[in-house]
Amino acid sequence: MRLSRRRFLKSAALGGGGVLAGSAALNAVSPLIWHEPAPLDVNTSFWARSQAPLNPPLSHDLTVDVAVVGGGLTGLSSAYYIRRASPEKSVAVLEARGCGNGASGRNGAMVLTMTADRFMSFSAHPAVDKSIYDLTAGNIRAMAALGAAMGLDCELDTPGTLQVFDSVADASAAAAYVRQARSLGMPVECWDAARLAAAIGTEAYLGGFYDPNGGHVHPMKLVRVFKLAAESAGASIYESTPVEHIEEGQVNALGTGNGHFVLAKSLVLASNAFTPSLGFLRNSILPIREYVGITRPLSAEEIGAIGWRSRAPFNDSKTELYYFGLTREGRIHIGGGPPEYRFDNGPADPRDLDSKRRRLRAELLRVFPKLAGVELELTWNGVIDWSLDAAPAVGRTGRFRNVFYAIGFSGHGVNLSSVFGRIIADLEAGREQAWSRYPFVNAHLGYVPNEPFRWIGAEAGLAWYGLTRR
Repeated sequence: MRLSRRRFLKSAALGGGGVLAGSAALNAVSPLIWHEPAPLDVNTSFWARSQAPLNPPLSHDLTVDVAVVGGGLTGLSSAYYIRRASPEKSVAVLEARGCGNGASGRNGAMVLTMTADRFMSFSAHPAVDKSIYDLTAGNIRAMAALGAAMGLDCELDTPGTLQVFDSVADASAAAAYVRQARSLGMPVECWDAARLAAAIGTEAYLGGFYDPNGGHVHPMKLVRVFKLAAESAGASIYESTPVEHIEEGQVNALGTGNGHFVLAKSLVLASNAFTPSLGFLRNSILPIREYVGITRPLSAEEIGAIGWRSRAPFNDSKTELYYFGLTREGRIHIGGGPPEYRFDNGPADPRDLDSKRRRLRAELLRVFPKLAGVELELTWNGVIDWSLDAAPAVGRTGRFRNVFYAIGFSGHGVNLSSVFGRIIADLEAGREQAWSRYPFVNAHLGYVPNEPFRWIGAEAGLAWYGLTRR
């Protein structure tokens, strides 16, 4: 199923933990030896072509009520909702490059309900799972409404999303899940192979799980919606302003790469996979790098020939998970495959790009053999913040409880990031009770060891992953 990557992360933790047991001292001093960098590579994705013009960098010292580090969907939505919840507070967003430069503007464009740990998997509290479904489905509608209010079309379409099955066991497990989900009022469905083929035009799968509330978006245009919304609500956004140092206090002090300082009563860490480079949550996530490729625009005749009539995006249930989407202008994009970890969250090796492109295209042709003459026009990569159980967390931390964070989206961040932006706004305003029933609020994520144990565990997990892939 989709959560096979959770099994990889657990095996990585076990692999690193076994070595760690006899090397606790090195694990403790490791952050002093290997200070995780913040690789600020430029977003070269297809979506980046729609990035908004950059705001000027911070050019002076600044004192605000709330400083937000990171100008992706988490940071921009937090700024927007904080200003709405507390319009008397001054809010500044500090983005190292340009808004959407990170995962928010590089992803696979699927808009999913649920959190990754509870996607097609009920916990011991099904009623809470149902409330998470309702919350995330409602947020998709809220994003569409916000785009309309801002007068920006972010190409958010909701034809539903599909998880497609590669085995009888996966199909059987999904059928059991759907029976329980429907008894709770969740409008999900199981499709057989014929219905699936009629919708997406391929006979490569045995069936599918359909969620009518999911969809597809242009990620960078969604970033633009939240950027405009945050500025319209009164937040200030400074781009090309990397935060290089944070000193916690009753008033937090942030040093930027521009030589200027920001003082803030509250601090929001919206830097996702790069949060450990700021000295926070280092042992909460494993930064996983993934690749995405996209074709040229296909003609209506070409799309008709492959039969992707529903235009619903889908992901498969293989161990090496792939996900597919179709843009409004007829481009097919595909992402996923074997996950990749770089020591100390280092940059990708550009020499890997061709091999990743070939692997993505081979899977594209396996699923849609009629695209044999179509190449991937562009391939790019990005880093995802995976937690060991694919469980996310949003909350407050720090000695003075004035540092707020959202982390561990594990592939569900396109939708979940702005849900967490809403939660951060309420937590910062002291309204935690409204969210107390949700398991991700102030959650403690599984422990990820420091380097080199994190790398050892990841390599061990990847070796296991390769032996068990199907």
